Amino acid sequence: MISGKTKLIAHLGYPTHSFKAPMIYNPWFEKSGIDAVVMPMGCMAEDYATFLRLVFRLSNIHGALVTMPHKVTTMALLDEAATTARVAGSCNAVRLDPEGRLIGDMFDGEGFVRGAMRKGQVLAGAKALVVGSGGVGSAIAASLAKAGVAELAVFDSHTPMMEALADRLRSHYPELIVTTGSKDPAGFDVVVNATPLGMKDDDPLPMDVDRIDPGTFVGEVVMSREITPFLAAAGEKGCAFQVGTDMLFEQIPAYLEFFGFPTTTPEELRAVARISY
Repeated sequence: MISGKTKLIAHLGYPTHSFKAPMIYNPWFEKSGIDAVVMPMGCMAEDYATFLRLVFRLSNIHGALVTMPHKVTTMALLDEAATTARVAGSCNAVRLDPEGRLIGDMFDGEGFVRGAMRKGQVLAGAKALVVGSGGVGSAIAASLAKAGVAELAVFDSHTPMMEALADRLRSHYPELIVTTGSKDPAGFDVVVNATPLGMKDDDPLPMDVDRIDPGTFVGEVVMSREITPFLAAAGEKGCAFQVGTDMLFEQIPAYLEFFGFPTTTPEELRAVARISY
């Protein structure tokens, strides 16, 4: 039930028909007795810069979740951005601080990192490869750097995007060894497919699975199916792995903490969520 006291979290993006967050957050708010609601708000790119500032002038606004196509645009509209957002070059959560400033952070990568660590993967001092330097790949790379990996290789077929991510990583984490230009997974402790490859049945694999060591932890971002061909091939080699939807459920506790709500666990969220994959 929405009342005049309900805290509003705007879910900003366009189009809204594929939004899944309201079907995870809102059942959990209801179960937990929290008077808040995540509300989809379809905002086209040409209106977004104006609308973001206006929506935060609402007296009952509590924060905003930001999704495509606004994650990159949001960075220029913030008063302060967390290091993870600056490295990623994008933002997917915004709140007001006590002085009324817009504060932003990026949690896509945090979801991946939390999931990997909960599965027992040690990231501090590890060697990691992230294939794909777009929005989600950049976010995962940023969070892996924050988690303390010792060496991070990034690859993307679009060289300027890949090199820009590498430059941001080196700028914010000068002790981190950053390499570019190769997607050979041999010798890495963690490898991640952060590309859309795997959404279609006839997609090629994002990297040469034969070169992945059996002890490597393998991550996936594709959410259209639980076990992609890439994960199936890695699993056959004996690799531990993380499915794409784990990243979604793992990042929501981080969002809740950012917005000042009581936190929860991915298991509790899955238990009440009204979506399926």
